[in-house]
Amino acid sequence: MTDFVTLDNVSHGYAGAGSALAVEGLSLTVRKGEFAAVVGPSGCGKSTLMKLATGLQFPHLGSVTVAGTPVKAPVKIAGMAFQAPTLLPWRTTMENLLLPLEIVPPYRGEIRRRKAEFRERAEALLASVGLAGQSDKFPWELSGGMQQRTSLCRALIHEPQLLMLDEPFGALDAFTREELWCVIRDLQAARKITVILVTHDLREAVFLADRVFVMSSRPGRILVERQIDLPRPRDLEVTFTPEFTDTVHELRGHIVKARQ
Repeated sequence: MTDFVTLDNVSHGYAGAGSALAVEGLSLTVRKGEFAAVVGPSGCGKSTLMKLATGLQFPHLGSVTVAGTPVKAPVKIAGMAFQAPTLLPWRTTMENLLLPLEIVPPYRGEIRRRKAEFRERAEALLASVGLAGQSDKFPWELSGGMQQRTSLCRALIHEPQLLMLDEPFGALDAFTREELWCVIRDLQAARKITVILVTHDLREAVFLADRVFVMSSRPGRILVERQIDLPRPRDLEVTFTPEFTDTVHELRGHIVKARQ
């Protein structure tokens, strides 16, 4: 696999070049089609890493490259989903899904002419995550898990090459969370999309990822890169195996050390 996302010796703070740094000397490479997870202590700069990789922030030092292109503007080939679904309450599920196509070029210039095609694409996405028949519902008519499924579909509607997930399942109950692990597992396998997941949940990271990166305390940098060799496709039964639990405990040990 070829390198797809690269952060090379990146340092960044939020109040100017002389401010306290959120990340310092951060280097990371994610290969095309890979599922990577980033874990670490609270406040270590995980979300900053996501903003840098998508062009929502630009580093004071170092460089960021996505798909072979230096990041100098928001990355159009990226989709993002967050812990809060952030669905617009006055829009139906379908209207929320179509929102990126009204904003992201070149789709925004084609939305009227290709509306039927885009609606068909949205319906197929909804069906793929178990939300067939829900396109006319408003967010307040959906459960938390259904809202998060809608958020994932919205992140994928413009067929991005890179999917960035920032604690997307953190606010859900354990059963719904595990159900959505399987949803994103299947979406990534079907679309061969490159995924970077930021999470506090080590079980989630080990279940989903090909590689897990452990960050240090602030200012964040990569301390450990751990290959996950559990065979694919993975089902939830793997979470009860010694190999799985040993990997989770190993990563927890790295984070304990990072906090010291």
